[in-house]
Amino acid sequence: MALKQNLQQKLGLKINPLQIQLIKLLELPTFQLEQRIKEELESNPLLEEGGEEPELEYAETENEFESQEEGQEDNDDDFTLEDYLSDDDDTPDYKLNVSNASKDEDAKDFIFSQGTTFRESLIDQLGVRSLSELQRKVAEYIIGNIDDDGYLRRDVENIVDDLAFGAGIEVSEKEVGNLLKIIQEFEPVGVGARDLQECLLLQIRHKLQENPENRVIQNAEKILEECFEEFSRKHYEKIQRRLRLPETELKEAIEEILKLNPKPGGTNGADSSFERNADKVIPDFTLDLVDGELQLSLNTGHLPELRINRSYLDILDDYQKGQNSKDKKDVVNFVKYKLNSAKSFIDAVEQRNNTLMLTMTAIIQFQRPFFLTGDESLLKPMILRDIADVTGLDVSTISRVSNSKYVQTWFGIYALKDFFTGSMQMESGEEVSTGELKNVLKSIIDQEDKRKPLTDDELVDMMNERGYQIARRTIAKYRQMLDIPVARLRREI
Repeated sequence: MALKQNLQQKLGLKINPLQIQLIKLLELPTFQLEQRIKEELESNPLLEEGGEEPELEYAETENEFESQEEGQEDNDDDFTLEDYLSDDDDTPDYKLNVSNASKDEDAKDFIFSQGTTFRESLIDQLGVRSLSELQRKVAEYIIGNIDDDGYLRRDVENIVDDLAFGAGIEVSEKEVGNLLKIIQEFEPVGVGARDLQECLLLQIRHKLQENPENRVIQNAEKILEECFEEFSRKHYEKIQRRLRLPETELKEAIEEILKLNPKPGGTNGADSSFERNADKVIPDFTLDLVDGELQLSLNTGHLPELRINRSYLDILDDYQKGQNSKDKKDVVNFVKYKLNSAKSFIDAVEQRNNTLMLTMTAIIQFQRPFFLTGDESLLKPMILRDIADVTGLDVSTISRVSNSKYVQTWFGIYALKDFFTGSMQMESGEEVSTGELKNVLKSIIDQEDKRKPLTDDELVDMMNERGYQIARRTIAKYRQMLDIPVARLRREI
């Protein structure tokens, strides 16, 4: 078989490690970048917190290691790479002391605190009830099936089957139902309900026990018990006719129901610390108005400065000779790898910050009237390509920068992606942003008569009267984006 040689021309795209790292860092908001930096500090011994030391030159350091001769030997320096590795049997003396701390270590007292979770609170309340051991196990199983909103979304029949086949506990549906009633007496009121109607009834009946003669609460109980479907659909005329209530009494009863908590489990907070902090927003930029001029700054309050660990390099710099050339080469290669990695990470963080500032500055220039006044009607139509053309960056880079980033202005906090909107042309030929359309639509709905809310067709007519030629499906889309319900659900008495 003959060998053949041929030439081929291929197109390919290669991204160096620094670019890959920069792309990943661009997507991170400030609080995630802080965590990423901590992870890098833990994994790379040549990286440390603090400003860059002026006497440290990366190139000189690399050349220093490259200039070492592998063949040099010196019997005075008789140690190998193992000297840098921890030995389980070589325990430092300070770890054998009672205080378990070194002499140079500052003594610190750490206070640990932990709140009671929602289910733990229910278990604690169960402890004050006089129950048998079997009843307590069944009650704890019921509590374990209550979700974070406070609802028991499993049928009693299924719970009985689970106890029989999973735990070997034989109980009847009546016994489980009786224990559920006990749990429904716990705080917060409404816990253990199987649907919204039962949850609201538990709360309103608790109020009725405290004020049995209160007519408003009595009417509210009747509405929830006999007309819950009409109440959920806001068919107030049907409720009024069925219960023969005057309009004032119906309004008072509806207001009393609206004070109830549809998610009683939320009063104690979710068991997860992540869920408790889910709504927390940390701005990535701060924009101030000083003497009529806009001043932009990057939020780096909790981000540590990074530099190369010079002391670690000095220690390894003394490692000129070892027992054999292989040990020496391994050490030098390890230090060079970690040094390059640390330098690349520092450069990537710096480039990320520069790219963020460049992009945000361009957005401010493009939307300058809005940032000077805070008037959202002054927002101009803007797409990713507009900012990419100004900055000279790629559209994908602008997209990564604007994703999950926030700016704190002197009139509120905004997500960067909210500034990128489409546009439509008015009858006059002027282009307006979709943000302006949403604001106009919201203003019309806010001013409507809540007794007779405007339908989507009526909203189309009112928008057309203002010069905005917009279709009904677009009205419905914008209304959903603004989290505004349909006309029937906006109705009030």
